[in-house]
Amino acid sequence: MGEMALELNGVRARYGSVEVLHEVDLSLRRGSVLAVLGSNGAGKSTLLKVTAGLHPIASGSIRLDGRNVVGWSPDRLARRGVCLIPEGRGVFPHLTVRENLWMATHLGVTRKDAEAMAFERFARLGDRPNQLAGTLSGGEQQMLALARAVITKPSVLMVDELSMGLAPRLADSLYESVRQIAADGVSVLLVEQFARTVLGMADRAAIMVSGRVVIQGTPADVEAHLSSAYLGG
Repeated sequence: MGEMALELNGVRARYGSVEVLHEVDLSLRRGSVLAVLGSNGAGKSTLLKVTAGLHPIASGSIRLDGRNVVGWSPDRLARRGVCLIPEGRGVFPHLTVRENLWMATHLGVTRKDAEAMAFERFARLGDRPNQLAGTLSGGEQQMLALARAVITKPSVLMVDELSMGLAPRLADSLYESVRQIAADGVSVLLVEQFARTVLGMADRAAIMVSGRVVIQGTPADVEAHLSSAYLGG
């Protein structure tokens, strides 16, 4: 828990001439959960994209296990254990649950082992292995996205808006699964708009406003500043 799995220092990013991340500093300890909170347009998704190598940074550094990975391609970062679950779940809707899991076996896990890993953690998926992913409920699709990520044995798992469109009870269940994934040694970076959904299971938290990190600390520290941060105070 004492070592940093991921560190962002002074990260700036732009879309054209418009700067959208302004000297962002964040750190994620190994085996912990960091929740990054903020309203729409705060820069949360861009933060994940630059960390996953999907968008270039204008300046600053990104360190993975102490190594500067600025300029690395998404596939190179993926091979080093960086896994991103994008907003909208990202499952293949016209493939079955089983076939979706097979898509995550490119790093050498057998199809049999992939299914065993997924169904042990998410028993509901094991009840419908031949169902088309697009016909699953929103929560089940998120389960499938998490299961597929776990199969790749990531070192850093990033999740964009896990609770979007889900009932609070189901969101809580999914976040309990995320907590268990972190307990297995995976470092987890979550971004969320609905703050109190995630603060109860995070080790650390940060709030982003207009592309800046305005506060970070323990969930209790951050929760005390939620209203003023979201309202622009």
